[in-house]
Amino acid sequence: MVAPLIAGLAIAAVAYGSRYGVQAWQAFKARPPSVRMHKFYEGGFQPKMNRREAALILGVRESVQADKVREAHRKVMVANHPDAGGSHYLASKINEAKDTLLGQTKSSGSVF
Repeated sequence: MVAPLIAGLAIAAVAYGSRYGVQAWQAFKARPPSVRMHKFYEGGFQPKMNRREAALILGVRESVQADKVREAHRKVMVANHPDAGGSHYLASKINEAKDTLLGQTKSSGSVF
């Protein structure tokens, strides 16, 4: 007498769980795609690079130590070096960001 009741409750639980799973999957598929990573710098470059933009390009804080700036510059430059298929423009901006954070700014901006 108890066994059919437990079996019926188990079947009902599986049916409700499956229904919820199907509805959740349909809602997940129907939502618009969104960018989930906001770690990288988004947007164009400023006419004259400031410390904030330089820090965003290299992925460090504005008040970072010089050795950390050089380490971050090396990592970003390896990924974007013109000899490895990167852009000359991006390489110049990465170098400009390093110079800005290290206080070695030149009077003129980027070569481009």
